[in-house]
Amino acid sequence: MFSVTKYYKVWFGFSGLLLLASAVLLIAWHLQFGIDFKGGFRAEVEFAKTVDASSVQTELAKNGFSQVLVQPVTDKKIVIRTEAIDDTQTAKFKQVLEHKFGSYQEDSLTRVGPTLGSELLRKAYWQIGLVVLGIVLYVSYAFRKIGRSMKKGRIPAWHLGVATIAALAHDLLIPIGVFVVLGHFKGVEVDSLFITALLTIMGFSVHDTIVVFDRIRENLQKYPYKSLQTIIDYSVSSTMARSINTSSTLIFVLIAMLLFGGQTVFYFILALLVGVFFGTYSSIFIASPILFLWHRET
Repeated sequence: MFSVTKYYKVWFGFSGLLLLASAVLLIAWHLQFGIDFKGGFRAEVEFAKTVDASSVQTELAKNGFSQVLVQPVTDKKIVIRTEAIDDTQTAKFKQVLEHKFGSYQEDSLTRVGPTLGSELLRKAYWQIGLVVLGIVLYVSYAFRKIGRSMKKGRIPAWHLGVATIAALAHDLLIPIGVFVVLGHFKGVEVDSLFITALLTIMGFSVHDTIVVFDRIRENLQKYPYKSLQTIIDYSVSSTMARSINTSSTLIFVLIAMLLFGGQTVFYFILALLVGVFFGTYSSIFIASPILFLWHRET
């Protein structure tokens, strides 16, 4: 039987390095917030001929548009982001593009004011906080009777809630670290879709962790005289194949969407892919070993 608790130092060491790197990079570089959160102007345009994104960025900067970021989508299609601009500046923006780079088609134009952006960011923090609180309360209630039949010691239900939140923090911080790096080197910005991805990752991670914890509860009732370490190892081993198979099917779909889904959802799918992978990892190698270390003398 595979022992997940025996090698907990390996799992924690690997995750610790990733978490430390993510935290340091987040402090040093920060996430690049998109116009959904900080306000601004976003245009997705497609030209009749091939256009160089850096040339567009340089030309717009010359004409007074500050904080311009231009990202290529295809040889002819680009996404342009600037600070908030009014109708007069928008007309000038269009004139510069058409005069310097020829005719083009507007696929989308988006404006978000700084007040609305700040409100969305504040709501995003509240959403994540409320979800975390709800998870702790739910896990504490659902597993309130765990360990009552144990002959040695007891496991408070809230300990499972804390272990679940620790795994959640692991699953969220690593994708955030990935997007900090992408934002620093590639100019990738996070928007409301990124928050949606984080909330989805939280739901998936908790689902997987609860499956393992539920098996631990069942086995504690069946084998009250066995040690907690043995119970955890057996429970994880009996659910590991299910967790990996379930996650693999989702990962295959996400990879297909990443390759063929188009630029507009690329980074949303990437965030999900990273989160699902590490969510599966944490439910097996992080959440249960935390519970073991908390009660290793039980």
